[in-house]
This record gives sequence, C-alpha cells and structure tokens, in this order.
Amino acid sequence: MSLKHFLADDQLNQAQLKSLITLALKMKQNPADYQNLLAGKSVVMLFEKPSLRTHISFDIGIQKLGGHALYIGQQNGQLGERERVSDVAKNLACWSDAIVARVFKHQVLQELAAHAGKPVINALCDLYHPCQALADFVTLTENFADLSQVKLAYVGDGNNVSNSLMLMAATLGVDFTLVCPTGFGPQAEMFNKAKEIAQASGSQLSLTANVEALGRQDAIYTDTWVSMGDETKVEDILATFAAYQVNHELMNSAGAKVVMHCQPAHLGQEITAELFDSELSVATSQAENRMWAQNAVLATLLAEPA
Repeated sequence: MSLKHFLADDQLNQAQLKSLITLALKMKQNPADYQNLLAGKSVVMLFEKPSLRTHISFDIGIQKLGGHALYIGQQNGQLGERERVSDVAKNLACWSDAIVARVFKHQVLQELAAHAGKPVINALCDLYHPCQALADFVTLTENFADLSQVKLAYVGDGNNVSNSLMLMAATLGVDFTLVCPTGFGPQAEMFNKAKEIAQASGSQLSLTANVEALGRQDAIYTDTWVSMGDETKVEDILATFAAYQVNHELMNSAGAKVVMHCQPAHLGQEITAELFDSELSVATSQAENRMWAQNAVLATLLAEPA
C-alpha cells in the first residue's frame, strides 16, 4: 500500500483504510510478531499542544515496535515562530526517520511534509484528527460484525474529531449522521468534501441541528463542548449545547449499542457520568486502540518492503 504521509482522512482511499484497520487488529492480537519492525528507527514527536493519550500511545507504541521516540513539547512555542517550519523539517530529517506532529494549524503539517522528505503523521490539528478516527473505526470493527452496515452518529460540537469521523465514515461506506447546534456544525467545504466521498462509496451522510431527528443508530459519539469557549463564556456554550447531551435516554431512543468518546470527557456536560462509566461505553477501548492504529500507520510508512 503506497502511503507517504498520514495527514488528513480524505487523502486515503477505502482500500488503504481497511488495510490499516486490519493491520492494527493483527498487531493487537499478536504484538510479538512486530516487536522489531522499527528496529534502528527514530521518530520525533513535535507537540505544540498538550496531550495524555496521544503522547503516551505514540511513545509506548513506537517502543513496542522496537523503535525510538523523542518527544519535543510545547515549551518551544508554536512551530514557525522561532524559525521557519521548513528549516525545522529539514533539520529533523537529518536525524529522524519520521515526524509525528500535534499542531494548531494544518498548514504546519503540510509544510513539514513538503520539506522533510520523511513521513509526517498528523497527531491532531485544527481541521483533522485522523489517528483518533482510525482508532475509532478499529474499535467499531471489534464491536460490529460488518462495518459497512454500521450507523454512526456524532452529537455535539462540529470540530476536528467530527471532521475526521465524517470523512473516514464516508470513505469506508459507513452511514454517518452529524447532529450539531446551529452555528456549530462543520465548515461547508469540509461537509461538501465528505458528501462527494459518500456519494462515491454509497454512504448516507446527514447533517441536522435537531437531536430528535437522530433516528436509529448503532453507535453514538460525542466530544467536549468547552473547547469552543475560547472566546465565548462557558455558561453560554453550556446553555447552547444542553439539549445535545448524550445520556441513557438518547441511547435508548436511538437503539444504540455503543457510546464513544475520544476523551478527556467533561462528565455531566456532553455525556453523563452514568453513561460514560456504563458497559455501553467503549472509550477505554478507543484509547487503547489509538496505539494499535498508530502502530499500523507507522509500520505502513516506515517498515522496509518485504
């Protein structure tokens, strides 16, 4: 499978995504078979934004593949301020075999990829979170016999997580419903891109501000609302989103068997503690599968051809 970078969900086709999901599950089931896959390889992790799951899952995952991870945190400021992104990329390429970057702006990832000459992996940016989405579909594959028959809904704030879910669902042919308050949905360009992909794959893609229009779903996904409150009072955000809380009542009305959250969760806001801690929640599996999904990406980008 030809893959130079892992930057955005819409840059991968269905066959590539399915291959990554299959490989992630193989790695999870038989980790010892892959323990020397990245022997002698070094991966730099550039993080402009703080992280728990992304940092640790990449660090330990790279070690499990026999590679070496070097973390550079946000104490160095945003990329491009101290020196040009292109120069950072060229310097890192002298020493490392790949770059994992968690950044504020997608443009930074594009610049890194353009100048490094080494694989670049998007560990989160303002537009996408492809590693999270890949882990989410690995998790759904574990919970449902036929991924193509799954109906997945995202309820809450339209953000980088919902963008990646929407695009990956469309590519995989998974029916996807996005429920967001008016004014908090996806960018028109992003939604239209997903619609084009969905038309080609046969996925049904829906966008609504009406929670009651959710319909039957197999899995419901949510994420924090408060990240939207950078320039808005948290109280106003909570009032706007109150009707979009994911709870047992919503799960029952949709007939959903699984609730998903990428964490950190603000319990009592976007999801109730009772639901998050229930047997319906696969949030911990999603977190674990971050490592296996990312390892599949690393292996595909870095492993020597057979």
